[in-house]
Amino acid sequence: MKAKTLKLLATGLALLGSSALLLAQAPAPAPALSRTVVATADVSVPNRQAVVARVEVAPGGVAGWHTHPGDEMSYVMEGEAVLLIAGQPPRHVASGQAFVVPAGVVHSARNEGSTTAKLVGVYVVEKGQPLASPASAPSP
Repeated sequence: MKAKTLKLLATGLALLGSSALLLAQAPAPAPALSRTVVATADVSVPNRQAVVARVEVAPGGVAGWHTHPGDEMSYVMEGEAVLLIAGQPPRHVASGQAFVVPAGVVHSARNEGSTTAKLVGVYVVEKGQPLASPASAPSP
């Protein structure tokens, strides 16, 4: 009886080890939001720079609540998304539309569509600060 139990235990551990190895080798899931900086340049305001980025939100993806250390101006090139800005009702934005989010305002976006939402984001931000910082969801 003990030998059979040990054999079952050894088989189970081997299967667990194989599963862990497969999980470790599996590719990481793609992020819901990707932001690729295309260009940066100084602007006429001291200690500020412009950052131009290609932003993509995957189908079903959510950007997550965050802020920027400066103003965000974005243009939707393809697809659509729901823009969520603290204290405002959700706003649907689609290809050909633009929006502005003031510095420090907590916001997010979600893609309820079946295709990737592609935007051009222009940020005029404080130099030396991260382009985006996570924020707590606003209370309803």
